[in-house]
Amino acid sequence: MILMKNVIIGNKASSLALLLLIPLLFTGCIGGYDQPAVAPESGTRASITFVAAEYSSSTKPFFENLVRDFETRYPNIEIELHVINWDFLDAAYSSMISRNQPPDLLLSNSYAHFAKDGLLNNIEELLSPELKEKLYPFLFNTGKMDGVQYAVPYAATIRELYYNKDIFEDIGMEETPKTWEELENTARIIMDKTEAEGFGVDFTDNEIWAYLSYFFFGAGGGWMKDGKWAINSPQNVKGLTFLKELYEKGLTDAEPAVTTRDEKQRILGNGKLGMMISGNYFESVVPKEFPGLKWAKGPIPVKEGQTPLIHGVQDVMISFKTDHTNKEALSLFLDFLYEDARYEEFVLREGFLPAIRTVGEKLSSNDKIMKQNIDSIMNARFYPIDNPAWSAVRNATKSMGEAVLLGQMTPKQALDRLQQIALNKS
Repeated sequence: MILMKNVIIGNKASSLALLLLIPLLFTGCIGGYDQPAVAPESGTRASITFVAAEYSSSTKPFFENLVRDFETRYPNIEIELHVINWDFLDAAYSSMISRNQPPDLLLSNSYAHFAKDGLLNNIEELLSPELKEKLYPFLFNTGKMDGVQYAVPYAATIRELYYNKDIFEDIGMEETPKTWEELENTARIIMDKTEAEGFGVDFTDNEIWAYLSYFFFGAGGGWMKDGKWAINSPQNVKGLTFLKELYEKGLTDAEPAVTTRDEKQRILGNGKLGMMISGNYFESVVPKEFPGLKWAKGPIPVKEGQTPLIHGVQDVMISFKTDHTNKEALSLFLDFLYEDARYEEFVLREGFLPAIRTVGEKLSSNDKIMKQNIDSIMNARFYPIDNPAWSAVRNATKSMGEAVLLGQMTPKQALDRLQQIALNKS
């Protein structure tokens, strides 16, 4: 029997109503909390609650099939699966935690604040030697805090500048802009000579911290410096100021704080946007929606004089402590999640980069772009997900995009506020 409670929440629904319903969404879904932990081979049933982010329309059926296969192989372990849209993921698992019913396993994009509060298992204790051995060390090591391994990588991407080749041909350009000055000039030419918008900027709640990162790093700054928060550094202020000025000059898309990354990708595919920064999943998702699209990519533009920017992003698996935690069952499920053939299917479905060497080596041997992307992400700069304050900082960025663009606060004021939040939560 498959005990599967899937929660898929659409972007168009009322967020207030859905947040009020979140406790009800999980009522009755999470059973067995009063039962003692038992080894699966004893014949007594064990259960695992698995909450996963929804990346695309492929995510839900992939994990549903995975759970069916797992329960067929291990019929005395039940998986309670929740697949939740990114817009509501944080609120959903926060509701579970507040009711002292955290998930046994969570796939999300942060962990350190939970580790600081003592809520997480040492996930290294759940990893088989075989699984630990095949994880890429440069991704695995970011899951460690104060010498304890709390997270393991599952999904990874590299960010680059993607552009519509037809639009570039119309304006007589063959390469992507490499510097901020070239980015501004290219966007202006697109706006002057075509009916498309120049440069897509995502300042929505789901992606603003990504664009801040691109232009913090591109200015020679970053979220941290020498292990300390440096969000309001002069370099970062310069980066955010440059983005604001692009918007004020009419060189970006019209609604950076409203139109999401996925929507901008469709606008680019429709020939109404010249260029935008996105992840390598663009290469799998967008051509399927727009098979006639001619696209190409280049590095993220940086301030004149700065070194080329490589920005990487990863999502991780974490395990919460519960009074029914069955480490043997969790270990079996983690091994199953990362089995090569199954994990390769996930990577290819979603357009991600693999977190394990065996799959990475196989895919790289047949795909030059995959090899290039994996080589690049090994030298990428990432979000500081190993810092307990990162979750609060990331959440605080969500309310600042429109305020900065509309002049309700200056870039310096906005970054001063983020810096203070980081220091208060550290």
